[in-house]
Amino acid sequence: MKHCQKFLFRIRFVSVCCALAGLALLGKLYLVQIVSGSEYSERAQRQYVRPNQDLWDRGSVFFEMRDGTRVSAATLKTGFTLAIHPKEMTDKAGVYAALQKEIPLDRDEFFAKADKSADPYEEIARRLSEETATKITALTLKGVSLYRERWRFYPGGFLASHALGFVGFDGNLQTGRAGLERYYNDVLFRGGSDLYQNFFAEIFSNVKKAVGPARAEGDIVTSIEPSAQHFLEDSLHDLEERYDADRVGGIIMDPQNGRIYAMALSPSFDPNEYAKEADSGKFTNSLVENVYEMGSIIKPLTLAAGIDAGVISATSTYNDLGSLTLSGKTIANFDGKGRGVVNMQEVLNQSLNTGAATVALRLGKEQFRAYFKKFGLGEETGIDLPSEAAGLVNNLESGRDIELATASYGQGIALTPIQTVRALASLGNGGFLVAPHIVTEIRYKTGITRSVEDNQKQAVLKPGTSGEISRMLVRVVDTALLEGAYTMQRYSIAAKTGTALIANPEGGGYYPDKFLHSFFGYFPAYNPRFIVFLFAVQPKGVTFASHTLTVPFMNITKFLINYYEIPPDR
Repeated sequence: MKHCQKFLFRIRFVSVCCALAGLALLGKLYLVQIVSGSEYSERAQRQYVRPNQDLWDRGSVFFEMRDGTRVSAATLKTGFTLAIHPKEMTDKAGVYAALQKEIPLDRDEFFAKADKSADPYEEIARRLSEETATKITALTLKGVSLYRERWRFYPGGFLASHALGFVGFDGNLQTGRAGLERYYNDVLFRGGSDLYQNFFAEIFSNVKKAVGPARAEGDIVTSIEPSAQHFLEDSLHDLEERYDADRVGGIIMDPQNGRIYAMALSPSFDPNEYAKEADSGKFTNSLVENVYEMGSIIKPLTLAAGIDAGVISATSTYNDLGSLTLSGKTIANFDGKGRGVVNMQEVLNQSLNTGAATVALRLGKEQFRAYFKKFGLGEETGIDLPSEAAGLVNNLESGRDIELATASYGQGIALTPIQTVRALASLGNGGFLVAPHIVTEIRYKTGITRSVEDNQKQAVLKPGTSGEISRMLVRVVDTALLEGAYTMQRYSIAAKTGTALIANPEGGGYYPDKFLHSFFGYFPAYNPRFIVFLFAVQPKGVTFASHTLTVPFMNITKFLINYYEIPPDR
C-alpha cells in the first residue's frame, strides 16, 4: 500500500512539474512572440549596431480621430550613422571622393576628422536613409562603417507641439523634457532590458512585472483630434499675425468629462527641430504653466454663485452709478458710466464691473470665497501635463471689500487658462467640476490596455443654477455680443468676453494700454458638447476682446458643429 502511495505521489509530482514547465514555456512564448516580437525583429538587423550598444527605444504617442482611428503623434524613425575610423584609413582622399558622390560633405571638416590618426571613431553624418546606407555599403570602403540609429519623430511637425512636448538629453540619457513626453516618461521610456535574461527567473520571480501594468512600459493614446487641433492652430496663427499679439492660445474641451480635443499656442515650435529654436520661451505651455488676470469671463462665475446661494436672480436689480468706492479705492465700469437701475442680465450683457462687485458684496466675504474655492480657483486641476501652476488667489483671503470686488470681475486674482476652463465648464454641464486630461488610455507592451480617464465629478452648483446662467449667457450672444451680429438661429451658444488690464510688475498697478483678451463659450448651451477658450496677450491696435476673439471663436464653433455633425437644438 505504501509503495502504491509513493508511486502515485511521484506521478503527481512529475505531472505538476511538467505542467509548471509547460506554463513557463507558454508564458515565454507569449513574451517572445507578442510582447517582444518587434524587439526580436530588430535583432535581425544588429549587423549595423555597435557591439555592446542597444538601439534607443521609446513608446509611441497617438492622436485619435473622431471615428476612433488612431494616428501617430510621436514615434521612432530609423536611419544610419556614417562613421570613419582614421586609424584604419589608407586612402583618405579616395574615401572622401567616394562618399561625396552619395552625400554632401564639407571637405575641411571631413579631413579634420580623418587626420586624427590616433582616433578610432569619428562621426561624419547622421540620420541617413536606408537607400543611401545601402549605396555606401556597396562601396566597401576601408575604415568606413554604418551603424543603425533611431530618433524621436513627430509626423505632424508643429501640430500639438505644446501638448506633446519633446525628447532631449538629460546628461547622457534621452528622456522626455516637456509635455506628455515628460509627464508620461515612466510609460514611454524603454530601459533597454535584456531579451536573453533567465526566463525562469522572469516567470517565477516577477510575474506581475512581466505581464501586468506594473511593468509600466507602453504607448499612450490621447484625446487630441488632429483636424480639430489643426483648425485651432490655424485660427490662432492668423490671430497672432493680425493683431501682433505677444502670445495667443486656445483649448477645446468636452465639458462633460474633461477630454481635451485641442490645445495650442502661437507662436509655436516644431519638436523635430526643437534644438534649433533660439527662443526657448516658445516651449512653455502657457495654458497650464502661466497665470493671468482673466477679466470679465470670471463674471459668470460670480453671478452663478449669487444665483446658487439665492442672493440674486437674473431679474434682480441694482442701481449702477458707474463706480463704487470700497476700502478707500474706487472701481468703475469699463467706460466709467452708470446705467441707473439695471438687472443682472445687463451685468453680463454690458459687462458691468459694478454689477459683479454688487453680487460679491451680497454674497459676503466668506460665501464668495467658498464658491470661488469650490470652482477650483487657486488649485491645480491635475491635468496630465508637467509644471502646472496653481494660480494666485491670495486676494480672496483679504478682509477688505476692494479685493472682494476686483476678484468678482477677474482682476486681482491670476489663474491658469486650464483652471479657468474647468471652472467655466461647470456653468454648462449641470454644475460639476471635471478632470481635464489629454491621455485616455495606456497600451502596455504586455498587450493590456488600461483607461486612465478620471470620470469623477465634483458638484459645485445646483443643476438649476447651471441652466439659469446658461440661459443668461445665451442671451448675451443672441442680443449683446456685437449687437447680436453672430447669433446662430438654430444653435444655442453661451459665451462671454473678457478684457483685463495687465499688471505692471515693476511700478505696481496696471498698464493703461496693455490688455489680455479672453473669450469662452460652450454649445449647444443646455447640453454642451464642447467648451472653447481663447486668449490673446497684448494684441495691438484694439482694446476689447469682442473685436479680436469673436470671429475666431465663431469660426471654431461652426467648424466643430459641422465636423462632428452636431444636430440643432433650437
